[in-house]
Amino acid sequence: MSGINKVILIGHLGKDPEMRYLEGGVSVTSFPLATSETFNKDGQKVEQTEWHNIVMWRGLADVAGKFLQKGKLVYIEGKLRTRSFEDKEGIKKYTTEIVAENFTMLGRKSDFEPDGNSRQTGKGSTNGDTFHNNTTGDDLPF
Repeated sequence: MSGINKVILIGHLGKDPEMRYLEGGVSVTSFPLATSETFNKDGQKVEQTEWHNIVMWRGLADVAGKFLQKGKLVYIEGKLRTRSFEDKEGIKKYTTEIVAENFTMLGRKSDFEPDGNSRQTGKGSTNGDTFHNNTTGDDLPF
């Protein structure tokens, strides 16, 4: 039996998606996502925010780059991935990311209409549309 690696998040983008292109024109976008929870501690309401590094590949990255912006509310499904890299001083570092498999834009329709002009996806309103990554994890270049 194999394991399950599934992450579901609803949160706000901490900044606009950062799009880049790798060898062969493969698109990848990344951004931080904030999730918050509120709890009572000693009779006081406390809010705790957790930051998640989101990564999207290929077509999903392209759509995210067009429609997602800092502050927007989004539902994301994906998987947890930890990778290593060397920093500028040659020191090995580790980072944990959510590799998104699909996302749904949440909020009011007007949240996705810059300056009152409607953005269309070819399916109608962007609000509530779900976008899927049609690649498997084996297609990722890392």
